[in-house]
Amino acid sequence: MASLEVSRSPRRSRRELEVRSPRQNKYSVLLPTYNERENLPLIVWLLVKSFSESGINYEIIIIDDGSPDGTRDVAEQLEKIYGSDRILLRPREKKLGLGTAYIHGMKHATGNYIIIMDADLSHHPKFIPEFISDGVLPCCPGWSLLGSSDPAILASWDYSRGANFLTQILLRPGASDLTGSFRLYRKEVLEKLIEKCVSKGYVFQMEMIVRARQLNYTIGE
Repeated sequence: MASLEVSRSPRRSRRELEVRSPRQNKYSVLLPTYNERENLPLIVWLLVKSFSESGINYEIIIIDDGSPDGTRDVAEQLEKIYGSDRILLRPREKKLGLGTAYIHGMKHATGNYIIIMDADLSHHPKFIPEFISDGVLPCCPGWSLLGSSDPAILASWDYSRGANFLTQILLRPGASDLTGSFRLYRKEVLEKLIEKCVSKGYVFQMEMIVRARQLNYTIGE
């Protein structure tokens, strides 16, 4: 599944800026969770490892939507292990939709760049430093990035392909993957896009790219 970077500036000038002052940037990872008790410790460990080895300033904001499996308890332990300056648990009482989870997380983000991704191990954090430096990631092998063969996950991947196909025909957004949840935004760009978006659930990801095109933002894929 392709990954996206959305900004107002051309990729070249953005890369040159970050080469000159990489430590001035901070990256806030928005990590919505629902029943991710088993996956959360691993994805957080991979994120911390990737950022630490690359010397990138970061924070991970976990937005748990009232998971009944104890995900919040696990997140609280991770916050103690890695420190509240790196892991920020910002839970909600119930499942209110992916779009509103990002809006909630944005209120607590202190980084000037925002990374959104899933906690189900469908996105590998080891690509993030490359994502940051180049603005573009190679396409990942769908939802089976870490070897999953779960029928529900594969069905979700089929749904994503169908949704992308229809959107390309109807809206012509200029990007091949509108449903992917592995993205990098400038914070001010994401704030403006969120203001414009009306979707709250899964369609939120698709609307974000369409809105970005309408506002003439640059999209790297």
